Amino acid sequence: MAPQPLNRLQGLLKDALAETPPGRSVWVALSGGLDSCLLLTLATQVCGEAGRSLRAIHINHGLQTAAGSFERHSKALCECLEVPLTIVNVAVDIHGEGVEGAARNARYAAFHATLSTGDTLWLAQHRDDQAETFLLAALRGSGVRGLAAMPYRREAQGITLLRPWLTARRVELEAVAKVLDLSWCDDPTNRDIRLDRNRLRHRVLPVIRERWPAADAALANSAAHASEADLVLSEYVNGELADLHAGEGRLDAVALGQRSRPRQRLLVRALCQQQGLPTPPQKRLETLLDQLSAKADAVVCVEWPGAQARLWREQLYVLTSVDPLPAWEVSWDGQTPLETPLGPLGWRLTAAQSQAQTLRVTWRQGGEVIHLPRRGKRDLKRLLQEAEVPPWERERLVVVMQAQACIGVICPPAKLLWQAEGVVFTPLA
Repeated sequence: MAPQPLNRLQGLLKDALAETPPGRSVWVALSGGLDSCLLLTLATQVCGEAGRSLRAIHINHGLQTAAGSFERHSKALCECLEVPLTIVNVAVDIHGEGVEGAARNARYAAFHATLSTGDTLWLAQHRDDQAETFLLAALRGSGVRGLAAMPYRREAQGITLLRPWLTARRVELEAVAKVLDLSWCDDPTNRDIRLDRNRLRHRVLPVIRERWPAADAALANSAAHASEADLVLSEYVNGELADLHAGEGRLDAVALGQRSRPRQRLLVRALCQQQGLPTPPQKRLETLLDQLSAKADAVVCVEWPGAQARLWREQLYVLTSVDPLPAWEVSWDGQTPLETPLGPLGWRLTAAQSQAQTLRVTWRQGGEVIHLPRRGKRDLKRLLQEAEVPPWERERLVVVMQAQACIGVICPPAKLLWQAEGVVFTPLA
């Protein structure tokens, strides 16, 4: 066989290596299948020639009986190549989503938890995978970002995800693996056409290729065009979000309401992505946008899995979904570090003010009154209104009570809102 495929794959790895700053580790996501075994084998050569550090990570999802075989093969390959291997066992929670999506989420969570900040992870997806991903996104009715499929490079949570072979064909990988007499494990679930990607791979794409032989290249090109369009849109959107910015995670709802509906959709989705939150499904998004003109004193809440949006005082907030507060009340000596259901309290009374009387710590119930320095007795409800604390945050405040008197109001874990006259709270170190 001519050496071109081997040279091309090595060249793509050299290009990828040039994007990783010296002193940072390169990792290969090693599943034990053909693609990743070949990636690790050639990465060993390329990184060795460049004197660069290389490591491998294998994620054991424990979803099939063959999982042990994949792990053993990965160990054997890394021992042969003298590449350090990290094995991570993950629990896949398929509640609310399919097996493929849940496994992917667990896998990426493990990558982020294992790699150090600044490291680069090489993934073995190729052009055929990109074509499948584009089609899956189109069949789900995805927008431009979804149709962009898998990016060549992405920065996420301090690490770089890189797909060096995204322009290479599967047949090229197979040809090089054969020349190198490479061994790998075949995943038995890859033939299970009950899984969406497998049905596309084995039933749909062969028919498409029969009529359009260059279909994989065309679909991958469409994904590249969508990616470029998404990048340009993002540049415009980020500027417009800055114009609408009303504080962390919120926008001017009145100004947003003056935009066209397509721009509203784009801006809300972009705000969610900016905050690291899942974007709302179409129907939930339309419900939210229909209420942008709600009265200023109205409290609107629209929820979807993993996130929620609220409208209050003509501002739109996007927030992480929160669980209802449990019933909670504890006694406290004012000194001992105190855990709340929302995290550590983060404050204590000064030693000189330790009270002989036990304090009571609980959620704000309503009706509390606090005696403030130079302001006298003030109703906590009025103070919260004056401070423009959103209603949903008022429910999650901790009050420190001495007998029937409120002596402190804290937003766990770090924010002290008010302390009573003659009382001094100090932050825990």
